[in-house]
Amino acid sequence: MTEMDLVARTEPGQPVDELPPPGRAHVAFCSPRRSLRGSGEALRIDLPAPWPEHVDAVADTLAGIVHDGSGGAGRGPVAFGALPYDRDTPASLVVPAVIHGRTADGERWTTRIGDAAAGSDAATTSDVAASSEDGDEAPTPTDPTSVTISSVLSPREWAASVATAVDRIGRGELTKVVLARELSVRTDQALDAATLLRRFRAASPAAFAYSVDGFVGATPELLVSRIGDVVRAHPMAGTLPRTGDPDADSRRAGELLGSTKNRWEHQITIDAVHDTLLPWCSYLDAEPEPSVVAAGPVQHLATLVEGRLGQPEPSVLELVAALHPTPAVGGWPRIEALAVQAELERADRGRYAGPVGWVDAEGNGVFGVGIRGVQIAEDPTSARLFAGVGVVDGSDPWAELEETRSKAAAVLGALTRI
Repeated sequence: MTEMDLVARTEPGQPVDELPPPGRAHVAFCSPRRSLRGSGEALRIDLPAPWPEHVDAVADTLAGIVHDGSGGAGRGPVAFGALPYDRDTPASLVVPAVIHGRTADGERWTTRIGDAAAGSDAATTSDVAASSEDGDEAPTPTDPTSVTISSVLSPREWAASVATAVDRIGRGELTKVVLARELSVRTDQALDAATLLRRFRAASPAAFAYSVDGFVGATPELLVSRIGDVVRAHPMAGTLPRTGDPDADSRRAGELLGSTKNRWEHQITIDAVHDTLLPWCSYLDAEPEPSVVAAGPVQHLATLVEGRLGQPEPSVLELVAALHPTPAVGGWPRIEALAVQAELERADRGRYAGPVGWVDAEGNGVFGVGIRGVQIAEDPTSARLFAGVGVVDGSDPWAELEETRSKAAAVLGALTRI
């Protein structure tokens, strides 16, 4: 079935949990402002490599689905995607058969997408595809009781890679590179994406919780949102660990704001995001000073970049394609940093640190940076996760190693509950 065979109908929705029931196949992207979750699959949109050069196909496909209902961000056909970190690879997005949406002010809606040839019965296909989404047919998932965690590179090997990066930065080859550690997880029970999503959401209610194609987590970082003509990004770079003690964490927040190293690392990202968005905007500004955002075991420097788009307004996916990867997950300058990153990480990041979010037929959408999550494998007793750090001149390899441990621990806590 193609998009030309489909019709979407949007109606006011009944109160429905913003999170999918445990054990259910789903897609979801939840934030304090707006949450969407879907079930069933009306259509999958495949993007050939390199995926950023083909994002227009998503807009064309969604525009081909007839929408019978009120407009507005997140209404009508919506495509969810967890896009690869590597720009030179293919990608895919899914258009669910049933989509439940809600906004922070309590507005709710449901969109059903079905066969246009069915006329007034077009919702039948989507209803059948998702008929049991909130039913009781699925067995309750069982938490793992045994978990094996292995590091692809040993701690010493990974610290040596950081030291190599610091040396190259000192020689002037680049100014920053983000290096991530890969961890592999094996469990004695299948990991359930819906259960993990609930745990991530509960642990980080202010974050962007996501679950798409087995990639599940809660990212604190907004890559970009486009709602109407308003564009926002909330880059984060510069990090210190949290202790759990409010007084100590307050002092560390002050240290973070006063750190020359962290402020410089942060400014690289803010400048890159601002300068990338500016050509599309009639107005764009960034907060004059960063704030400190708590994100589980760590706290980050963060600066809101916000503006209004000029005409013609780009789709959020056009902005995603231009921004990704920002210096917060890649480094700077981009080309040099990505080359060093690929050499020293010795790992395929998959969806880690890639854009994750949703886009509607009007080009509205929200995409976060795909961090603080886990990729469940085809064998659901296996999973991969990454924890990354920004390496700049003066970085301490062993301190950076400890930062990856703190970040990974938060993800593993949701994964295992042991």
